[in-house]
Amino acid sequence: MITKVFVGEKMKLVVMIPAYNEEKSLGGVIAEIPPGIEGISEIEILVIDDGSTDGTVKEAEKAGADKVISHSGNMGLGVTFKDGLDMALDMGADIMVNIDADGQYNAYEIPVLVRPIVEQKADIVLGWRNINALDFMPRGKKLGNKLATWATRISAGFPVKDAQSGYRAFSRDAALKMNLSGKYTYVQETLMQAKYKGLWVEQVPIEFRARRGESRLISGIFNYALKAGRTILSTLRDYRPLWLFCSIGGLITAAGLGFAAGVLNHYLRTGFVSPHIPSAIAASLLIIVGLGVMVFGVIADLFKKQRLLEEEILYQLKKSSTGSDISKDVSVS
Repeated sequence: MITKVFVGEKMKLVVMIPAYNEEKSLGGVIAEIPPGIEGISEIEILVIDDGSTDGTVKEAEKAGADKVISHSGNMGLGVTFKDGLDMALDMGADIMVNIDADGQYNAYEIPVLVRPIVEQKADIVLGWRNINALDFMPRGKKLGNKLATWATRISAGFPVKDAQSGYRAFSRDAALKMNLSGKYTYVQETLMQAKYKGLWVEQVPIEFRARRGESRLISGIFNYALKAGRTILSTLRDYRPLWLFCSIGGLITAAGLGFAAGVLNHYLRTGFVSPHIPSAIAASLLIIVGLGVMVFGVIADLFKKQRLLEEEILYQLKKSSTGSDISKDVSVS
């Protein structure tokens, strides 16, 4: 479903920049943002400071950010992105572009990301990096990116090329449909929700530059993989419970049947079960648990329909609202 835009309608772009202790690079990112873009009548810059302890806020104001919101403490990239999306909607954005504050993404490419939305060809545009060509990216991080992208591709049923990219654009309607709950990250959750809600996602190649120093919003590839995996599972639980629980239950049941096959084979050859009683007990328990998990998936799928109805009501309320409430943990300047 692609958001309809009337020809000649003035469109406002808000560029969202999540930042945590990025005073050295933030000014350069803001300076790269094009002052004018075809199809866009107004551009505003929003910096979401995730509890920085350096001069990030002062640098944002000095560099010309139109609005800066600050968390009282470090709350995580997922919360930072969600607060930015809410504030951008409150600012009247028709299109939102999210870009990192570390300078790895090229802000001059913003027109490339917004063009498919302006031309009514997409609801969300994802900038994808050619990971294989990035000589400066450590091998472990490349592997982590590829695994996370593969997991997102399987979970969402969408041929995403780079699920970890934070450089992406959203139409207003797409942003209104996002109901994000992940605290640590948002990249997989937004793509999975987009697929489940019938939003059209375009992918465009982008430049990706080496950063100076370590990532501050995301630190540690294994910690990130664990928390990102948790986000993927929770999204599957909410939007594809039947598939998730039947897959898990099916694996458990298959393991039980494997034990049962060994017991049955021994019985048919010898006429005795006694040496394999523990295996027989394990087989019974695994099959019962596996079938129980699958039944739970059927029940959860019924609740999913209620959830989707509630989300549609929430979407309509957000759409008709004149503004968004800002979290009590956020200050605005």
